[in-house]
Amino acid sequence: MPNPARTASLAIDPTLFAEAKALKIDLAKAAEDGIAKAVRAVHAAQWQEANQDALASSNRYVEAEGIPLAKHRQF
Repeated sequence: MPNPARTASLAIDPTLFAEAKALKIDLAKAAEDGIAKAVRAVHAAQWQEANQDALASSNRYVEAEGIPLAKHRQF
């Protein structure tokens, strides 16, 4: 069973709020989508930072040796 939604109070620019309301934008859904996007971006940045050494090592290998199994590529 999914967790029930949490209620949150947000301060929104009044002009933006009025425009969103006029356009019939679901503010709760838009806020949730925006927060989810921000969470994904932070997770991605944290992953890249945590794996920075491994990524650099892999890139150095490819620069020095080429792509592994490149001779088997059919494109």
